[in-house]
Amino acid sequence: MKYASILLTVLMLLCSLYTPAAQAQRNEQDIVYYGFDPDIVTNYVTSGRRSLGYVRVSVELMVADRSYLADIEYHEPLILNTIIRVFNQQHEDKVKSLTGREEIRQTILQELQAVLKRETGKDMIHDVLFTRYIHQ
Repeated sequence: MKYASILLTVLMLLCSLYTPAAQAQRNEQDIVYYGFDPDIVTNYVTSGRRSLGYVRVSVELMVADRSYLADIEYHEPLILNTIIRVFNQQHEDKVKSLTGREEIRQTILQELQAVLKRETGKDMIHDVLFTRYIHQ
């Protein structure tokens, strides 16, 4: 009877290690962040004036797995070009509003996911974060 209770305890302990919560915790640990240094400084379309508006943004990529970092580093010029291209197409009112900023972030995320999927065949980027956002 003593061995049966020990066996039951060991089985319960092993089962608790493979819960969905433990799997979710392991999946969250696989996510890494990749930032660009220096910040991205580019222009955007202003309304009515002949001058350009400027935006300085610090971008962090939430990468789905640590093993993708080498691919992200290799494709960094393509990633930066995509981010700058999206900002260059934006109008002043979108760059300066909070809802517009979120739309830009979502557009950048979708564009980066599509470009990297085409280049690598992998879904690497989980999200895009703006950690600094200054417009003029």
